[in-house]
Amino acid sequence: MQREAFESLVEKVIEGLPEDFARQLEDGNVGVMVQEQPSREDLEATGVPGYATLLGLYHGVPPTRRGLGYSLVLPDNITIYKAPIEQYAKQTGRSVGDVVREVVLHEIAHHFGLPDERLRELGY
Repeated sequence: MQREAFESLVEKVIEGLPEDFARQLEDGNVGVMVQEQPSREDLEATGVPGYATLLGLYHGVPPTRRGLGYSLVLPDNITIYKAPIEQYAKQTGRSVGDVVREVVLHEIAHHFGLPDERLRELGY
């Protein structure tokens, strides 16, 4: 898939968010970007083993964990990894668009303070 088409899928997920969530992302100064592959640093920081892959990553401090000393920090960022998502979609027989939607929403949930354990409990 061409990068522009993939980025368009990511944008459509964000544009489809309920207004409250979209506004909170914008107010929270959260950027969303696409990278081809996760960096070695991202893999190491998340503890993803060598046989697994990373589909997306939230970099930041959720608003639920920000205290009075939260200032002068870089904006939060969500990175969506194109090649691993395409590979995962192919392996599972799902559409790239469906996987992109799931990954983007998963990472946005992290921004709102939901950890992986809670997302698994909720079926995500």
